[in-house]
Amino acid sequence: MKATIRSIMNKSNRNKKGYLAFLAIAMACLSISAFAEQKQTLGEWDVHYMVVGTPFLTPEVAASYGIVRSKFNALVNISVLDKVSGEAQRADVTGTAKNLLGNTRKLTFKKVEDGDAIYYLAVLPFRDQETFRFEIDVQKGASKQTLKFQQKMYVDE
Repeated sequence: MKATIRSIMNKSNRNKKGYLAFLAIAMACLSISAFAEQKQTLGEWDVHYMVVGTPFLTPEVAASYGIVRSKFNALVNISVLDKVSGEAQRADVTGTAKNLLGNTRKLTFKKVEDGDAIYYLAVLPFRDQETFRFEIDVQKGASKQTLKFQQKMYVDE
């Protein structure tokens, strides 16, 4: 009888371990997708945007673009693509980030061209668990669109 109970308990513990491993992998995948690039279609453009902590960048990449790596700095990355052809667009990109207290920070974007890709990068200082509402203006000629999104920032220890 004791052997049967031990056998059942061992199977139960293996199932729990398997379930916990599956749960951990699923949570990791969800976490990665939460920080994945996002997109909004604005008029004739697909505007891709991403906000990540600057420690995510290698020291060499950060230095080449003049970005200070800090657990209290985020990198705002915007790319503007023609929604039909998918070609990168040269545009004027400006914007602000407003926290929930109403404090507004102007974002100064630097254009980076890498082959056929064009990125607009800005650094945003933040505090742990600070939420920002972003308003990014994209203008090319007479066409102007505004990208709006909200993101909560976390300090990676």
